[in-house]
Amino acid sequence: MKSSNSKRIPDNRITAFIISIILPVLIIALWAVGSDNNWFNQSIIPTPHKINLQFSKVIEDGSLLKHITVSFVRVIYGYVIGALAGVVLGILVGLFSKLDQAFILLIGVLRPIPPIACIPLFILALGIGEDSKIALIFIGAFWPCLLNTITGIKQADSKLIEVAKVLGKGKFIILKDIILPSALPSIFTGLRLGISTAWSCVVAAEMIASSVGVGYLIMYAREMSKPALLFIGIIAIGIIGLLIDLFMQFLQDKIIFWELSRGGKNGT
Repeated sequence: MKSSNSKRIPDNRITAFIISIILPVLIIALWAVGSDNNWFNQSIIPTPHKINLQFSKVIEDGSLLKHITVSFVRVIYGYVIGALAGVVLGILVGLFSKLDQAFILLIGVLRPIPPIACIPLFILALGIGEDSKIALIFIGAFWPCLLNTITGIKQADSKLIEVAKVLGKGKFIILKDIILPSALPSIFTGLRLGISTAWSCVVAAEMIASSVGVGYLIMYAREMSKPALLFIGIIAIGIIGLLIDLFMQFLQDKIIFWELSRGGKNGT
């Protein structure tokens, strides 16, 4: 049984990968055919060949790597601070009902505000330098981590907690051995959503006030009427976002290994 399952899993992954690339390949093929037959306005939608030429140019001169690196460093700074603050506060709010009551109205009012709406405020308060961009990324990462952590803490099995109390286990042991392991899947969901939002926020911030970064690259391409460079910036955002999410999913599978094994058992 084990050998057949182990063979089936790689086969399923290969099949899933092949299926997942069919649609992108078809889109690129249609794009190429449409460009050759002048179906598209090439001042807006360049040909794949022009994008490839522009991509080779920005790779050779190192400008694309420079913009990506700057944006990535900004995201890491803001995300680490925002995620840490969101998880810690989420644990406290989830554990203590009085703290939950104190924050419920504030969270309800502030949560619907899009992070991008805070850009003018951050620029006024912190200037157009790195601080305002990191503050925006912080907000983008903070809310998903906070809300998902609160949800995860509150969904811990109350029966297990009661049994632990009857057995004389201390609050720290209950938190470490029951509540946090139960909340980890929800916390990781928040972390994954947070890094995606953080990446979106840095691009938005760089479009408005920056002289370097992927967002700046897109705005520069628009102003200089370079659609091929603009598409490279947009595609770079998507690919990097995908790689970040895959890395977070890899960490989740490694850290929360019992969820992965549970899913495998349920599927057999």
